[in-house]
This record gives sequence, C-alpha cells and structure tokens, in this order.
Amino acid sequence: MSSDDRYIVISADTHAGGSHAQYREYLDAQYVPEFDAWRNKYKNPFKDLKDTDLRIRNWDTERRNADMQADGVVAEVIFPNTVPPFFPSFVLFAQPPTPEEYELRHAGVRAHNRWMVDFVAEQPHQRAGIGQIFLNDVDDAIADVKWCHEHGLRGGVLVSSVPPTCDWIKPLYHPDYDPLWAVCQDLGVPVNAHSGTGGPRYQQAPAMPLVHFIEVSFYSQRPFVYLTLGGVFERFPKLKFVMTEMGCAWIPPTLTHLDQFMHNMRSNKVGEMRFDGETVPPRSATEYFHQNCYVGASQPTPADISAALDVVGVDRFMWGSDYPHEEGTHPFTKETLRQTMSGLDPRTTQRMLAGTAAELYGFDLDKLRPLADQYGPTVAELSQPLVELPAEPNQALLRSQAQLVAR
Repeated sequence: MSSDDRYIVISADTHAGGSHAQYREYLDAQYVPEFDAWRNKYKNPFKDLKDTDLRIRNWDTERRNADMQADGVVAEVIFPNTVPPFFPSFVLFAQPPTPEEYELRHAGVRAHNRWMVDFVAEQPHQRAGIGQIFLNDVDDAIADVKWCHEHGLRGGVLVSSVPPTCDWIKPLYHPDYDPLWAVCQDLGVPVNAHSGTGGPRYQQAPAMPLVHFIEVSFYSQRPFVYLTLGGVFERFPKLKFVMTEMGCAWIPPTLTHLDQFMHNMRSNKVGEMRFDGETVPPRSATEYFHQNCYVGASQPTPADISAALDVVGVDRFMWGSDYPHEEGTHPFTKETLRQTMSGLDPRTTQRMLAGTAAELYGFDLDKLRPLADQYGPTVAELSQPLVELPAEPNQALLRSQAQLVAR
C-alpha cells in the first residue's frame, strides 16, 4: 500500500437499538397492551438513553454516519444497546429471563431483531446486524437463529454467558445445546459473545459496583473456557465463535494455562483426584482457538496488539470502536489507531481494520472502497505515532497512553 492509499475501516463492535416507541411497532400485537403498561412504569437509569442528543445515535442513520465517517469508519458490526421491551435494564447487563419472565422477554428480543433487520436494510453493505436469542428453550433459540439468518442478519447471533446464579438455564458446556451449535455451524451463523454478560446477581452493598466491574472480564471470558472444555469445538469444528469487547491480551496466558491443565487432566495429574481422561477434548485449547475463534478487540491497547501479532493472529483479530459508548474511540478513532498501530506494516493494519471482519461477517470490500476513498484514514496518517494527547482525550486514548508509559 502506498502512503496516500486510504484504509477501509470496519468497526467489529458498535451498538444500536430502537426507542421504546419504535419497538412498540415491532411487537406482536398480543403483547402491546402489556408493553404499554410496562413502559408507563419504566424508569430509565442510563444517561445516554435519556439525553436526546446522545440516544438518537442508536437509531439515527444520518447522525451515526456523520460521527463514524468523521472518524474514518465506513462499516460496522452492530450489537444491541438500548432496552428492549420487558427488559429490567440495559440489554447486556440484564440477567437472563426467569421461566415466569421468558414469554414477554422473548417477545421483546424478537421485536428487537425485527427492528434490526430494517435498520440494517437502510445500509446493507455497511451494516452487519446481530440478532438476540435466549437459551431458556433450545427449540426457540434454533428457530430464532434460523429467522435471523433468513432475514439477513449476517452478524450472527448474540449468546450471553449464563450467570452462576441462574440455575434454571444450563451452562454453555452442557451437551443439550448441541442442536443449536449444529444449526449455527451448518448455516454459517457466527455465535457472538460480548463483555458484560454472565455476571451473577450481586447483593446490594457499597462495594457492589466495584466488584461488578472488576469481575466483568472474568465472566465475559467464561464462554470460551466452557465451550473448549465442553468439547463443543471438537464436535463442531466449523462453528464460528467471536469474543467481542474483551480485548485479547488475556488470551495468550489463558491458552497456556488451559493447554497445561488439559494435558494434566489427560495424564491424570491432579493430586488425589481421579478423572477419566476421555472426558478431556483430545486437542489443545490453542488448537481449538485457532480453529473456531475470533476476537473483536474494541479500543485495543498496545498489549492487545502485541497479543494479536504474537499469538492470536491477525487473521483472527478485528478492531472495534465501541461506538456510541463513552469508553469507545469516538471522536478520536484516528488518534487511537496512530497510538496503537503506527509501527505496523500497512497490510497488517488493513487486515486488522477490515480484512478479517469482511471475511467473517460477509462485507464486500469492493463496495466499501468508494466510501473509504472518501473518509478512510490514509496510510501516511496512521503511520505517524501519536506524540501528544488532545486537550480532552477519551478513555480509550488514556488507557493506551497509560500502557505505553508503563512500558
């Protein structure tokens, strides 16, 4: 790539959702009266969903395009963000529905999925939408996967980690989910996990918010461990599993730990405890990762980039902005890219910024090229290391800067 070439930039992690008024139009008619009653009682605790200027970024195409194109981003993989009908809180942090809540909550995610289909249809070459499913009923989950696939949500489906306090839903290592994984594999539907899901129902106490946030990463990483140890990747070698907004610096030590653990278990080297070695999948966690897994690294730090180059692989790594969240890279996306990728070969950078995401989620890079030629950052621009922070840097810049200083 020459210095004046422009990169195609796909964010593998953005968020969008409808307003309650919009979702009402997508609900099955039988649930509208209950929705109206629920909506009248609902109190929104989220700043970005109260402030009109902020919340419209979830559904206003003109506003989203202006923000992202100013940052050099021309396409996006879209996770949910707002509060679907009958949800108790923000979509990613909400606990799975209880058996009593399931019917209404399921109606709510189906309304969201219908909304997402129309939202993606506004710009089908630039958007890969992700549908939502619940694990309460495997048959329903399979039906929803098929519906999302048939209606063009090529981003796949979001599968939340099951919290340890949720004893009415089986954990992800359980073989009862095999029919679901089989359908996702056969249809080529990516299975996405996103940070924020899977945490327990915490007891209220002054330290609860701190405990919650320090443990988010642990619970977000559990699906990979469960699917690996549960033999899912062994039984479904073509299943595409994506871990988003978790970084990837944690992956090399986790793979090392799992590889050694699985070796010891096969060798029965666990002290006085005895296990049948056949319960351990036959290959290493590292092999399963490179066979099945991808990483959507939002606001990657220098440590994440190093991990991608050394262990994860650029063919498994996707860059994400986390738009429109405050911890994301907007409005300093180009600065964060300079901060973390300025020393890379441009071909490697392009692979991280778009190549892998295009292959996994089905973006046509030729169709994105005209937009990139107009809005994308140039090779010369991103090759310049960032030597000075803006007057009011965002969290993504500060995190990367702190890591660079620590080195």
